[in-house]
Amino acid sequence: MDLPPASPQPNDSTDAKLKIYFLPNLLTAGNLFCGFVALTKIVEADVDKNNFYQQITLALGFILLACIFDLFDGRVARMGGVESPFGREFDSLADLISFGAAPAFLVHRVVLGEAFPGHADWGWFIASIYLICGAFRLARFNCLAAMGGGGGKDFLGFPIPSAAGLVSSLTLLIIHLNEHERSLGRWKWLLVAVLLFLSAMMVSTVRYPSFKSLGLRSTSTFTKAIIAALFLGFIMVLRENILYYVLPALFTLYLVYGFIRPRISGRIRREIEEEDDEEAEKVSVD
Repeated sequence: MDLPPASPQPNDSTDAKLKIYFLPNLLTAGNLFCGFVALTKIVEADVDKNNFYQQITLALGFILLACIFDLFDGRVARMGGVESPFGREFDSLADLISFGAAPAFLVHRVVLGEAFPGHADWGWFIASIYLICGAFRLARFNCLAAMGGGGGKDFLGFPIPSAAGLVSSLTLLIIHLNEHERSLGRWKWLLVAVLLFLSAMMVSTVRYPSFKSLGLRSTSTFTKAIIAALFLGFIMVLRENILYYVLPALFTLYLVYGFIRPRISGRIRREIEEEDDEEAEKVSVD
C-alpha cells in the first residue's frame, strides 16, 4: 500500500530558508524605531502650547534619521551578499510606518486638522491617500522582486523614503521661515499639494535611478571627488544657515530628475548615476 507523502517538518523547510542577517536588519529596526518615535512626538505635540513646533521639528528629525537608516540597510546587505526575503519584507513594513504613516499624520497634524473647519473627515481622507499610495508602492516593489523583476538599477515610481524626505524637509523649511509665528501661513497649502502630488508619483511608472551601484567599491574621477568633498565641507560649515534649504532642494532635484532622465543622453546619465557601460545596458524594474 502506498503511503501519503509525509508533510515537511518545520525545521526541514521554513527554518532552513528563513535567514535573518543581524546588521542589515538592525539598521532596519533603527528605521522602524525612528518612525515610531516620530509618530509619538506628533501625537504628544499640543497645538495650544508654545513648544508645538519644537515637538513637530523633533518628529521631522526622526523621520529624516529614518531615511539615513533606510539608506544604509540595503547597502550593507548587498555589500555583504546577505540580501534575503525576510529583510525585504521587514524593510517594507518599517518603511510603511516611518515614511508612510508618519508623514501622512504629520501633514494632517500641522495643516489638515484645521484646514477644513466642520469637515474634519476631508483632512483624514487626504492624508490617507498618501498612506495608501505608499502601501501600494511597497507592495508592487515586493511583488516585482518576488517575480524576479526587482533589485535592479531603477525604481518604478518615486521611492517612498524620498517622498517622506521631501515632505519632512519641506515642512522643516516652512517652520524655519515662520519660526517667529505660530502659523505656517499660506505655505501650508504647499504641503497639501506636495503630499497629493507625491502620492501620484509613488504609484506612477516614472523610473528613478536607485544608485545601488554606489558603495565602498564605487570609483570616481578626481574632479568629482574634489567637488563632493568641498560641497560636504560647505554644508558642514554653514549647516545652520543653509541645511534647511539644501535638503528639500536635493529631494526636489531627485523628483524632477525622473522626468528629464529619458530626455538626456546616455553618457550624461551614466555620469550622473555612476554606472559602468556594461551595467547601463541592463534593464530592470524595481
